[in-house]
Amino acid sequence: MKLNLKNPLVFFDLETTGTNINTDRIVEICYLKVFPNGNEVSKSMRINPEMHIPEASTAIHGIHDEDVADCPTFKQVAKEIAKDIEGADIAGFNSNRFDVPVLVEEFLRAGIDIDLTKRKFIDVQVIYHKLEQRTLSAAYKFYCGKNLEDAHTAEADTKATYEVLKAQLDRYPDVLQNDVNFLSEYSSFTRNADFAGRIIYDDKGVEVFNFGKYKGMSVAEVLKRDMGYYGWIMNGDFTLNTKNVLTKIRLRESGMIK
Repeated sequence: MKLNLKNPLVFFDLETTGTNINTDRIVEICYLKVFPNGNEVSKSMRINPEMHIPEASTAIHGIHDEDVADCPTFKQVAKEIAKDIEGADIAGFNSNRFDVPVLVEEFLRAGIDIDLTKRKFIDVQVIYHKLEQRTLSAAYKFYCGKNLEDAHTAEADTKATYEVLKAQLDRYPDVLQNDVNFLSEYSSFTRNADFAGRIIYDDKGVEVFNFGKYKGMSVAEVLKRDMGYYGWIMNGDFTLNTKNVLTKIRLRESGMIK
């Protein structure tokens, strides 16, 4: 089924030095940009993470330190990537929980405060897990009838994710709508205010903490009651994006920004 798009939709996948959103870095990125008219443009690049790639991660994606030693750093290609995804909605496999937060962190480290708040995010893994509960390789076999060769390479995983979403639309016409807004909502677990899911929106659209002793409580109310909590988060092991979102809420509540 051809995707029904109003905006370009960028499918992307990352290979990284590890699974810590706060500290691990990208070593490979591939994205496939699908336009409303059906045209497709893909790009793949390896990134020097400026840190050692642990052997456990290399065992998964096969990328060693020497493979990326002469590659550009993320900061050197950040503007190019930001331009490529500008105005596009985002799709991936486990992207809402990992790939998007990691990408946002890399942009922030590079000094690019990219605004993704108006984008739609489709997580093909969430759709798959809700309906079938398998891995990407199994999803590719189940929906597309093919074995996923070169699994855990960004390019293969990105293309497979694109094919799986189209096949899901064909298989579940009574459940899924060929509409980015619907697919984004369907593949979201929570309404995140930050990409790491530390702050979410409740049923009334109010930002609330999603962790710790103030879980479920209004962020604005907590900041009024316990300003030390703001400092604890700003000095703690939280993503830059989480800290930025928290700061914007604080400034908004103080009347400094609207």
